[in-house]
Amino acid sequence: MSETIYSIITGSGKYLPSKIIENSFFLDSEFYKQDGEKNTKPIENIVSTLQKITEIEERRYVEDEYVTSDLAFFAAQEAIKSAGIDQETLDYIIVAHNFGDVQKDNQRSDMVPTLAARVKYKLGISNPYTVAYDLPFGCPGWVQGVIQADYFIKSGDAKKILVIGAETLSRISDPHDIDSMIFSDGAGAVVLEGRSSKDPVGCLAHITRSDTLEFANLLNMGGSYNPAYKDNTLFIKMNGRKLYEYALTTVPQTLRDGIEKAGLKLADIKKVLIHQANGKMDLNILTRLFDLYGETDIPGGIMPMSIAKLGNNSVATVPILYDLINKGDFDGQDFNSGDHLLFASVGAGMNINVIIYRVP
Repeated sequence: MSETIYSIITGSGKYLPSKIIENSFFLDSEFYKQDGEKNTKPIENIVSTLQKITEIEERRYVEDEYVTSDLAFFAAQEAIKSAGIDQETLDYIIVAHNFGDVQKDNQRSDMVPTLAARVKYKLGISNPYTVAYDLPFGCPGWVQGVIQADYFIKSGDAKKILVIGAETLSRISDPHDIDSMIFSDGAGAVVLEGRSSKDPVGCLAHITRSDTLEFANLLNMGGSYNPAYKDNTLFIKMNGRKLYEYALTTVPQTLRDGIEKAGLKLADIKKVLIHQANGKMDLNILTRLFDLYGETDIPGGIMPMSIAKLGNNSVATVPILYDLINKGDFDGQDFNSGDHLLFASVGAGMNINVIIYRVP
């Protein structure tokens, strides 16, 4: 049997901000409804209900002196060190994000130059053929970056690629919107390298879909729900109910499509590393996936959850989760050679993507 080039993760890294924000942080908040009417429910009930639904107990907020590209840089350094490579040999640096560098005292998005160019500069890479570019693709951005990297490697265009997901959602969250409580900050990164193998390994298959015709605006930007807010700053907004319905209707089948594209069975999947915006939603997605196969017995620990302590940090969720387990920092979770992992995300667009990955 001849050998084939596969994309293998050879190193990973993350950056978790040091500011831990517990749910009690929001007890002094004033929340408003979409129509500008003040929410008069007791704030304690609002906060406890959100925790019950999403499972979020605390989240991380970026330190005042940092921006998204700083977090991306920190995660990149760790991933490069973990991979044991010369950073000058990187062919691509792909940075997935959605809002650029947002300063603490200026909420306008700053994307020129690209965050990838800023990361390359901060790393001190002099190689002009290390191509650095950004990938805004909603929460599925990092997963899509890995998919693009896999295409580059398998085409022979690249041998080593750094893929980063970084976000500072706390900087673009409306303090008067209940949904602001789910958002968090952080960064995760991996180095992918091309390796020859007779046996399938690394990225085996992937699938992406974009449902824009009906669902493009389930996540968008808008003004504060507080009609007396000081200016017309744009914040991230979402139609939570419709988004929940879309995810439960669409994501499980997409996960199954990815598994079948890899020629595998549900029983072959050892871990599901999925984007986490709502703990209850993710559990329902997993349950519906098993229902599609006529299965009701869901193995314990198959879907590691980080949302309770880290919240929803968008494109950073999946790579941070991977790094935590890869480094042995997630209690009760590990990867073993031959395990099939399922990476997945759903988010603004609306976009969904899936990667089936076999641990070397």
